[in-house]
Amino acid sequence: MPYTSIDHTIGNTPLVRLRRIPGPELDARGTVILGKLEGNNPGGSVKDRPVLSMIRGAEARGEIKPGDRLIEATSGNTGIALAMIAAMTGYRMTLIMPDNLSTERRASMTAYGAELILTPAAQGGMEYARDLAASMYARGDGHVLDQFANSDNPRAHYETTGPEIWRDTAGGVTHFVSAMGTTGTIMGAGQFLREQNPRVTIVGAQPAEGSQIAGIRKWSPAYQPRIYHAERVDRIETVSQAEAESMARRMAAEEGVLTGPSAAGALVIALRVAQELTNATIVFIVCDRGDRYLSTGLFPA
Repeated sequence: MPYTSIDHTIGNTPLVRLRRIPGPELDARGTVILGKLEGNNPGGSVKDRPVLSMIRGAEARGEIKPGDRLIEATSGNTGIALAMIAAMTGYRMTLIMPDNLSTERRASMTAYGAELILTPAAQGGMEYARDLAASMYARGDGHVLDQFANSDNPRAHYETTGPEIWRDTAGGVTHFVSAMGTTGTIMGAGQFLREQNPRVTIVGAQPAEGSQIAGIRKWSPAYQPRIYHAERVDRIETVSQAEAESMARRMAAEEGVLTGPSAAGALVIALRVAQELTNATIVFIVCDRGDRYLSTGLFPA
């Protein structure tokens, strides 16, 4: 049966066991590490899920209708998902993104027909982009979905990502590891998993001091996502930029999984946690595909 539209291909992404990177020591202790390949979504990242949820939610509440202009600050993946879904649903899309992010991300957004506003990274990066989106909304330039405060963001993961992980591990997941950006994934999927089994441990990955890892953020209090509830995360671990980038290269070369540094950072944390465990099943989110980082020098030419 053919899919009736591209949005119906979002979700039900594969859950794949890593073999070479975890090594025989973890096997001997009965601990497995599973990556959920969100790059298999049509827009190439985990952000397809919340974007569809936010647009459908706003439509249901009568906040937007096809033909309206949507405005959103993004570091890349949300913007690509918004551009794709706006194209198929008939919205005009303005995306605001710091100018130090990869050319592949920019090209993907404009290929779907989005208008792209680049902001100087030196003036504040994502914080500046978020402020600009808010000021454009205040002027009446369009509707802001606001992935950082929109409950439809974690709801998407509560209704899809978490149930898929529970189903595909037959209820055996013991630890869930996710990079923290907007925090929608860890909030929604983590909440669902904890409701199924209160003993599931929820682990967040944040960048170490001075590290810049696309897709992972540690926000200042003024910009902390409103959807984030600290009590729902059992443990936060930091990962350095060098660790994340090295692991991204290892994932490609040793596991055949081409992904970006945020997913690789989550794997660094998953491996760290695994060293403490026996007979555990650790699931981490492989947030996106690595082909959108080729121009950054992340992978050897």
